[in-house]
Amino acid sequence: MSSSSASSFRLLEALKSSILQIWPRVQDHGTFSIGAILGLVTLYAARYLASPYRKLPPGPRGYPILGNLLEMGAGQWLKYAEWHKKYGDLIYLNAAGQPIAIINSQKVAVALLDQRSAIYSDRPHNVVAGDIMTGGLLFAFSHYGDTWRRMRKAANEGFSKSSVKGFYETQITEAVLQASDLLVGPAQWDSYFRRAAASTTLSVLYGYPTLKSEQDHIVVTINDFAERLFKAASIGSHLVHFLPWLRHLPSSLAKWKRDAEAWYKQDTAMFEGLFHMVEANVAKGDDHQSAAATLIREVEKNKLSSIERAWFGGTVYTGGADTTSAMMSWWMLAMLAYPETQTRAHAELDAVVGRARLPTFTDYPHLPYIRAMVKEVLRWRPVGPLGVPHRSTEDDWYEGMFIPKGTICIPNIWHMNRDPEIFGKNTEHFDPGRYLGASGDLASGVSDIKVQGHFAYGFGRRICIGRHMANNSLFINIAVILWASKFDRKKDAAGQLLPLHLDGWVDVGLAVSADLVTYYYVDANVGIHFCRRPIPFELEITARFPEAPGMLAQERELRGF
Repeated sequence: MSSSSASSFRLLEALKSSILQIWPRVQDHGTFSIGAILGLVTLYAARYLASPYRKLPPGPRGYPILGNLLEMGAGQWLKYAEWHKKYGDLIYLNAAGQPIAIINSQKVAVALLDQRSAIYSDRPHNVVAGDIMTGGLLFAFSHYGDTWRRMRKAANEGFSKSSVKGFYETQITEAVLQASDLLVGPAQWDSYFRRAAASTTLSVLYGYPTLKSEQDHIVVTINDFAERLFKAASIGSHLVHFLPWLRHLPSSLAKWKRDAEAWYKQDTAMFEGLFHMVEANVAKGDDHQSAAATLIREVEKNKLSSIERAWFGGTVYTGGADTTSAMMSWWMLAMLAYPETQTRAHAELDAVVGRARLPTFTDYPHLPYIRAMVKEVLRWRPVGPLGVPHRSTEDDWYEGMFIPKGTICIPNIWHMNRDPEIFGKNTEHFDPGRYLGASGDLASGVSDIKVQGHFAYGFGRRICIGRHMANNSLFINIAVILWASKFDRKKDAAGQLLPLHLDGWVDVGLAVSADLVTYYYVDANVGIHFCRRPIPFELEITARFPEAPGMLAQERELRGF
């Protein structure tokens, strides 16, 4: 039953109850009482006609009690994109009584999540992952309030566009290591991306030494935390998501609650231990730049408690490491599927950098096509097609449609990134050239949308805090790897090209094709991840010119590796 139907039902029930109460008087007082009943009917009819729930956005009819809950399965962004054709830019769903608004256009997303961010910056209630497992301190999940504001302010300062320049050397080192490893052992290419992303994030956060493997103890430990967290956050993982009153059960009667409380203690100790390591280094005069060191030195400014600073690290790691490596995987797939883009990038690198040195960040202004590649891969295959949901904190209206307080607002980033009115007719294809003007420089227009040129980083006050860091990592990784390497599709024993699954993805241990036909795929080495990755593929990696491997080895040695 929709909220509109439920509202009508309640009004009619109230009317029926009122009539039954006064009916005995009608029999005694005749005409006067009949007039009173007609007045009452008129009053309730007016209330019904004035009810805002009659003005909800359009959407598919659901089932009784469950509403649209059963329709929210794998590949939701594709279904929402189809519904857009029938219902429009703003779609209303009811998930077992929980109002949900699907935002299918830039216009609506900007109007609500950006321009009215004061009432659209909360997060949905998540009892297990948001409240118990993380104590409300993982600010990506936390509610819009004082704690979130202080942690977000510290994050904005630590990862501003100017602040992240201090991490250039770390990012260049990791780019060199990746490029070198790819030429030596191409079969493990995805492992190198995972190691580099985790290593970069830990170095930036804690000044942690460069990792030798993605199986390093600290990476395995934090990834275990992230896996538990996002499994707990997924819809349907716990009954308390649908019956919130269960949160009041004593821990002795609820194993899920005992487990979540135990994990909170365990993970808090882990993140506090990492910060204590940095505190010891700062006390010794170590001036290595890291986000944790900055928080420690500026504690009076950011006013974060010890436990809040510890969980700050947990938020940044879980939001950064896996997503960056996933984007590199999608980029690698694009290089095989669209070899002409690889050729154009090689030509730009040869013209700007040459072959006598490696690319650096000083080349950034002069490599518009490489920068366009970064924008395009984030547009083409956003790792979070629906972003992270927002939640409204007040009743609101948009173009005559009512959005009730407490509505979960889901931006269909996947669909917005394919808007032909913004990005052109070939939005299904990987084409960095869409961001360039006639002169070959980054063009105004598309590149100015959300500043980034795509919607992958979200909206409003909840926009991704690590976007500048991620952009820099993607830029230098792509520049150095393409400078040194060439990628080709692999062939089977019969000489036939191995297939590429462009429209499939791996998400939470499950591979899904674009038509929503599913089949199981479990990666025993890396476990479950919360962001989408391409279905595994093989490729050939060769040096672009004879001197490239030696130059990478020399640069690696100069950097202590």
